[in-house]
Amino acid sequence: MADPYAILGVARGAGEDEIKKAYRKLAKELHPDRNRDNPKAAERFSQVTNAYDLLSDKDKRARFDRGEIDGDGNPAAPFGFGRGGPGGGQSGGFRPDFGGEGGDFSDIFEGLFNGGRGGGGGFASGFGRRPSPKGANVSYRVAVPFVDAVTLAPQRLTLPDGSTIEVKLPAGVETGTQMRLGGKGQPGPGGNGDAIVSIEVQPHAFFTRDGDDVRLDLPVSLAEAVLGAEVRVPTPDGAVMLKVPKGSSSGKTLRVRGRGFHKKAGGGRGDLYVTLMVDLPTPDDALVEFAQSWDAGRKGNPRGRLGV
Repeated sequence: MADPYAILGVARGAGEDEIKKAYRKLAKELHPDRNRDNPKAAERFSQVTNAYDLLSDKDKRARFDRGEIDGDGNPAAPFGFGRGGPGGGQSGGFRPDFGGEGGDFSDIFEGLFNGGRGGGGGFASGFGRRPSPKGANVSYRVAVPFVDAVTLAPQRLTLPDGSTIEVKLPAGVETGTQMRLGGKGQPGPGGNGDAIVSIEVQPHAFFTRDGDDVRLDLPVSLAEAVLGAEVRVPTPDGAVMLKVPKGSSSGKTLRVRGRGFHKKAGGGRGDLYVTLMVDLPTPDDALVEFAQSWDAGRKGNPRGRLGV
């Protein structure tokens, strides 16, 4: 029954960002892929993952802080049962003295808890025995292609028994996002444990992420920049036509609405920002002659606003 704060090395009052930072640091150090010959590291990685799973859930964290659940997320024993009582030393758990000789206190608890043999609220059903432990949780790392993360394309996950399941990505998914799949872990007396899936979004050849938005550098020809044109532009959802304004310079940015990441809060999607990059052809005599004659009559310094 480990303390999740101690496992992550953070104080009880730590904020969400501090907890996430501590988890990412430890997960990177302990990940099984980097410690193939160190089984203790894999065990520690699982502990770190479970601790982060509890502390990143506001409800579970609050219940743990109040002593309602233990570090494994199981209900804590009420009124000191199973912990030796105020006097300590009783190896068999808490045994209050109600004035008899050894005595069966089931009648007392029946009175306190409305005769618990009948309906789920009594001592026998709620307090007499700890629930059977579930099987161990299983940790996975899933490398998700960038475009799949943008469009929330379902991912296939292979389980230890060889079966596969389809995993639905959440809005706002990013590297470090975790998902819990109930009952997909190792079997145990109290049922299967869970699968903890950690997401790693892979980089893309030409798209980059900027919060909920996506950015793209788009090469355009000199003629398209000078004269204006409609050009095909790749987006995570497929190519679209984009109007390049007449007289566009390199660095001009255009927006394609709704082609970014699905937003975690508020719904909707971010945008795709397209930055134009004028792609000059290999110089030839005609281009050189044109540039020389055009620049000869041109006044002004394009770098003047920079003070040079």
